Amino acid sequence: MKIPVVMLAIITGIVVAGFDLKKTDQPKPWPVPDADKNKVNPIKPEASSIADGKALWVIHCQSCHGKKGLGDGTKASQLDTEPGDFSKATTQSQSDGSLYYKTAKGRDNMPGFKKKIPENDDIWSLVNFIRTLKK
Repeated sequence: MKIPVVMLAIITGIVVAGFDLKKTDQPKPWPVPDADKNKVNPIKPEASSIADGKALWVIHCQSCHGKKGLGDGTKASQLDTEPGDFSKATTQSQSDGSLYYKTAKGRDNMPGFKKKIPENDDIWSLVNFIRTLKK
């Protein structure tokens, strides 16, 4: 009886080890200070702003988040955390201020872009582009 139990434990260990345990389906909470969460986007989501945001997306975001924001960029598989699907309600239900804060500050594998995109208006335009990724 001990041999089947030991074999079952070994097989279970092999199966569990085969899973990519680095990535999780549920991202850990990302708290945003109320002052930032409640900021209103001063840039209207007009064609020029969205085009500016898309240009920034291609340069800074697409490699991880993918062309359509589905989290399937060319570098996504190299990350320890899922880049997320920006077309889903989990992203689209967040305030513009929250998206701005997360883009500017970053965390874990995602760098903060405040230094690379120093103009506040440009990050707001990027937020406007992210809104177009909604399904």
